[in-house]
Amino acid sequence: MEEAATCRRAVRDAIRDIAPSDLRTEMGDVIDGTSLVPGALTIVSARAAGGDPDHVTERAAGVQLIYSGLGLIRKLAREDPWAGRVTLEGDDVEVEGDLTEADMAILAADVLVSRGFYVLAHTDAAGKAVETVRNFGRDQTLARSSEDPSELDANLEVDCLELAVIAGTTGVGTDPSTELVEAARRIAREAGVPLGDAEDVLTDPDLGEDADPLVDVAGTDAEGAARTSASDS
Repeated sequence: MEEAATCRRAVRDAIRDIAPSDLRTEMGDVIDGTSLVPGALTIVSARAAGGDPDHVTERAAGVQLIYSGLGLIRKLAREDPWAGRVTLEGDDVEVEGDLTEADMAILAADVLVSRGFYVLAHTDAAGKAVETVRNFGRDQTLARSSEDPSELDANLEVDCLELAVIAGTTGVGTDPSTELVEAARRIAREAGVPLGDAEDVLTDPDLGEDADPLVDVAGTDAEGAARTSASDS
């Protein structure tokens, strides 16, 4: 999918100055192993709003960085590679085995989210980015005492795809329509956790490869998207 490839290049560009190089490589590996649906949807939503998608590639990178980072944090929280392997003996910390890989992973996740915030900081999507991370933190706290923490997992996908629509449409000078926001939520709920391949998630095979996935899923057109603000709901 062209939008996914564009997003991947934008993300690589957004982290090119990260040092040391080992951390940058780790972050790149995380991106390569994460669904690019959020970033691709940012670009698609700009087109659905009647704008030039080339204007939102940097925003797409910011959205993708946040999703990839939070997704990795969620994964590490479930696996908890540190459990039972780190103990405190007086003033000394005892570590069983090599936790370098896990430590590098959590560091990469934190920097991914931070860089995503940096990219979106002065955009109309900044507020939703903050809300997304706050919601994620709340869900992770609730998950610790939940019998089935997986029930909370899909909230991250819903928030990140809403963030994508907001970042994409506001990047071309319009608010997201109610239809586009609802389409993003529906895509997130139907795609599962974690999100899959961007082309599989965002393209309806019955509509043909030239169909605009978000416009078709939303059941609206570019003119309607630009005309109807989410604030009208």
